Amino acid sequence: MYNTKTLIKNAFRVSKVRGESAIRLRVPGGHLQAKYLTVIQELAEKFGNGTVHLTTRQGYEIPGIKLAQLEEVKEHMAEMIAQIESSCGVILEEPAKGYPSAGTRNVSACIGNRVCRFANMDTSALAQKIEQVIYPNDYHLKVAVTGCPNDCIKAHMQDIGIIGSIVPEYDQDRCILCEACMDNCRKKITNALYIENYRMIRDEECCLQCGECVLKCPTGAFSRGEKIYRIIIGGRTGKRNPRLANTFIRNVSEKTVLEICRNVYDFIHRHIDRSLPKEHLGYIIDRTGFSTFASEVLEQIELSPAEEVVELNNPGYFYPKRK
Repeated sequence: MYNTKTLIKNAFRVSKVRGESAIRLRVPGGHLQAKYLTVIQELAEKFGNGTVHLTTRQGYEIPGIKLAQLEEVKEHMAEMIAQIESSCGVILEEPAKGYPSAGTRNVSACIGNRVCRFANMDTSALAQKIEQVIYPNDYHLKVAVTGCPNDCIKAHMQDIGIIGSIVPEYDQDRCILCEACMDNCRKKITNALYIENYRMIRDEECCLQCGECVLKCPTGAFSRGEKIYRIIIGGRTGKRNPRLANTFIRNVSEKTVLEICRNVYDFIHRHIDRSLPKEHLGYIIDRTGFSTFASEVLEQIELSPAEEVVELNNPGYFYPKRK
């Protein structure tokens, strides 16, 4: 017999099938070297039922693992999981025992600017840096990184979402006032561009810093400037009170992103309701108050004048509850 808590901690799922489990493999940033697919195939065919489930968090889940073979499974995957985590800067001290924790879910990411022309940054690289900061950890937390405000990774449904942006730089000498950028922004985005005195003006209150003006400009008048990030907090699905994440702080550097991710765990450690099996970050913030969250998470972080904190105000919706 296996202890259920130990099973879950090692990233094995408790299955509805007696005597079976499923292993969940972390793929930080959703980017995996192809050589590991052979190991995953071997695990599925030798120990599982021959199938692999691609999870919503970009990991691999192999069902049909017999509990009697768990030690063999751990040994078979030890080198792979150690190498994947070490590529993120995480050292698994005893990989032959499996993952040391599973509470913090796999850090997911859109494909980023390695492939996508809309993406403003390398999302997988940032996700792997976040992995180094937050893993291993038992607290239930979901983090996702998206390369632009299109939010293909659904960062708004996570406890912490990171949205990559850029500050568009404008060269008036190259601009021919063709209005291609302005038309695109009006039709698809926020209508943040307008012409004044033969110059294209960007309304910073409306601009999402998505970078599409750069893509549409035929003369290179707009170019991608400084990379910045928006951190959104408190998204969740599930029971009782689903809601989208809201902006917590914007125009931040990568350094600030990593510091905030690290500090969130200290905040959770101090305030989580330990009578519950797990508690989403948004519920903890609701209970303690936004000012407490902001002051503790931003403690000892030196923000630049451009890095702007935004008051969270999104109750979401509640399912009816019998009184």
